[in-house]
Amino acid sequence: MTSSPTVTFADLGLPVPLVQALRNAGIDAPFPIQAATVPDALAGKDVLGRGPTGSGKTLAFGLPMLVRLAGNPAKPRRPRGLVLVPTRELATQIERALDEPALALGLRVASVVGGAPIKRQADRLARGVDLLIATPGRLQDLILQGSADLSDVRITALDEADHMADMGFLPQVVKLLDRTPKDGQRLLFSATLDGEVDKLVKRYLRSPVTHSTAPPSASVSTMTHHLLFVRKADKRAVLERIAARDGLTILFVRTKHGADRLAKQLRASGVAAGALHGGKAQNNRTRTLAAFADGSVPVLVTTDVAARGIHVDGISLVVHADPPAESKAYLHRAGRTARAGEDGVVVTLVTEDERADVEKMTRKAGVDISGVDIRPGDPRLAAITGAREPSGVAVPAPTAPAPTAPSRTQTPGRSGGRGRGPRSAQRAAESTRHATDSPRRRESGRRTEGAAGTRTRSETATSRDGAHAASPARRSARRAEGAPGASRVASRDGGGRRHTASASRRRAS
Repeated sequence: MTSSPTVTFADLGLPVPLVQALRNAGIDAPFPIQAATVPDALAGKDVLGRGPTGSGKTLAFGLPMLVRLAGNPAKPRRPRGLVLVPTRELATQIERALDEPALALGLRVASVVGGAPIKRQADRLARGVDLLIATPGRLQDLILQGSADLSDVRITALDEADHMADMGFLPQVVKLLDRTPKDGQRLLFSATLDGEVDKLVKRYLRSPVTHSTAPPSASVSTMTHHLLFVRKADKRAVLERIAARDGLTILFVRTKHGADRLAKQLRASGVAAGALHGGKAQNNRTRTLAAFADGSVPVLVTTDVAARGIHVDGISLVVHADPPAESKAYLHRAGRTARAGEDGVVVTLVTEDERADVEKMTRKAGVDISGVDIRPGDPRLAAITGAREPSGVAVPAPTAPAPTAPSRTQTPGRSGGRGRGPRSAQRAAESTRHATDSPRRRESGRRTEGAAGTRTRSETATSRDGAHAASPARRSARRAEGAPGASRVASRDGGGRRHTASASRRRAS
């Protein structure tokens, strides 16, 4: 899904160093949403942009932001550009996408998210950040402790604004936008523009230019949809055969317990599968996603925590093992496949008692399909999904790597020590960081995926220049986060709860 070959990034008005950086990354031509919105954003206009998941919205707002910020370095603690996002994984994805283009223009990019050590994030802001990518709760914490000031923000972007509204972030978003200059430029991008997003538009955007490259439905030409009617007694066997196929596969389930249970069942049947949800420790989530991305564990069983913001190339099949409750969730789950013109298949398993609700939900999502009755050995199951009989030889659960000894170039126990690992390795680890940051999900988190998830002190803050603390410097990280003898900084985690660093350590242990 690319725009006309006659249109180039240079034609859109981007400077030569930025065009060259994109070319070096293998990005030669803009996608439709980029071709439509970049000129207006460069001209300083407020923009409303809507495009399907995977359509290139990140560069659509990110590139013009970088151009408009170039040439005037930010002061300490006072970013000049701000991107607000609902989830940690989306913040990481945006930072990675904009890192090299920012370097080409001499700009500094960093992200601040819940669940990571707030002191490191404050230190990063103190060194100066031109474009800050943030989840609302953590940015509010940094402002309250005096580590961030938004009065110099020239341009603000809201990504996945509808998701932030769904997660209850609007009050925090409003407070943050009120701290930015009233005459600043605002960009709002999302897969859908509806509901409470209109309140933000009317309050903060001035005569916005609207660009929409696709209707809010699952009408992606390279994506095919199927409803498979199964008996409850057959569902596990059907899932085992689907998971045994060749290729990267995501299985969505409703609860964290369900994700762990299904992954364990698949491994027992001979399928290498990992579970991903907000209840996992951050280092576990990082390893699981990395193994999925490199294909060593080709099946990922996950809750809706992964439905937005994670982009893994080559996912050819998305399976709703548990059907989503609403059409919007269906669209964002389905968006993990058929990204940027790739082919993909979306399958929903439906038991008898779910048929009426699922058929209503898919119609609302713009998916007009008829279901077929499927049994475990049905040839149609193999034709649709590539299903095959699993080996039956149990696969062991993934284990954590053995800890490594500190290098001689590090000084354990000294506050602020950093790892000396390659920057590429740090980026690879950061690309898989994810967790939601929702204040509405505090109470239901123990039962379903509504929770933001367990926060651990092992998670590191991301930054443009790779200022991370590696595992060999864990002792120094503990002191920086509030060990005895250091200051204890109260912070608000991704779920909106206030805690101290030492309390986080007790929970993590």
